[in-house]
Amino acid sequence: MPTVPKQILFLCILLLTAFSANAAVFVCTWNLRDFGRTRSDEEIAYIAQTIKHCDVLAIQEVVAGPGGAQAVARLALQLNRSSGGHWDYVISDATSSSAYKRERYAFIWKTNRVTKVGAPRLEKQYHLRIDREPFYIDFRQGKHTFTLAGFHAITAKKQPEKEVKYLRYVSALKGPHPLVFCGDFNLPSTHTVFNPLKKMGYQPILEKQKTSLRKQCKADGCLASPFDNVFVPVKQLRVLRSGVIHFYRDFRNLRRRGGFPTIFLCSWKSILWRTAPPKNLRGRRKSDYNVPFTSVRSLILPHCVNRLSKFSRFE
Repeated sequence: MPTVPKQILFLCILLLTAFSANAAVFVCTWNLRDFGRTRSDEEIAYIAQTIKHCDVLAIQEVVAGPGGAQAVARLALQLNRSSGGHWDYVISDATSSSAYKRERYAFIWKTNRVTKVGAPRLEKQYHLRIDREPFYIDFRQGKHTFTLAGFHAITAKKQPEKEVKYLRYVSALKGPHPLVFCGDFNLPSTHTVFNPLKKMGYQPILEKQKTSLRKQCKADGCLASPFDNVFVPVKQLRVLRSGVIHFYRDFRNLRRRGGFPTIFLCSWKSILWRTAPPKNLRGRRKSDYNVPFTSVRSLILPHCVNRLSKFSRFE
């Protein structure tokens, strides 16, 4: 049994679906603290096993030194060995923050599910105002292209709202494709700093859902803060369902001892392109869309059911 990852695991699944029955894209985002050379082979294998059914994985908190890039390469190699598919990856340059706060972002994806479009890039216009500026990547699936932005705000005690307020201005918002922000905002989605984004048509996938784990469980539970989220442009993408994966339940022996490192939960999201449903799906009974999750029954397109049911720990 591997040790619990050292930082919050925050995993979200996005279904980007157009007219084609094969157009579902599962996008996962995972914030891993100090993801670098200290990760054991067993931990890398556990991470790969957890996300192998995703099509795209966004990683935050990759160590800025060479150990970070090596860890991402090891994860991609493990996925290629164990998942039965082919994965590619890209790693950002180090962010513009001070040496202590500097880190990298990474994206890993299945090459048979999505195609990378153009060159991934760090935010340039506001990199002096945002310590760890967002990292953008464009993917194409079928006829549709979308942009993902990995983001990790400064810690709560440093007042992250001072830099989160600039997300409404970032360069990628001026692009031609839907932009999805995913990562650790170190603020709850109810904070007023998100109001401008919400007025622009963005909505968080989680509402008042705590995503970080306490170092020690208490009588009211193990969860601490609702700081991690994904903001989706709902004028362009229609949200179907969201939830979290309580992956820490895999480590019950640590729960009995009453101690946890700080880690993130997994969360998932399903969304549709804002288009009419495919003709062959119209008129289906609501029961046809039920997905056999633990404690979840979602209205999901039937062609997604088999792949989504792999995530049996979703709630």
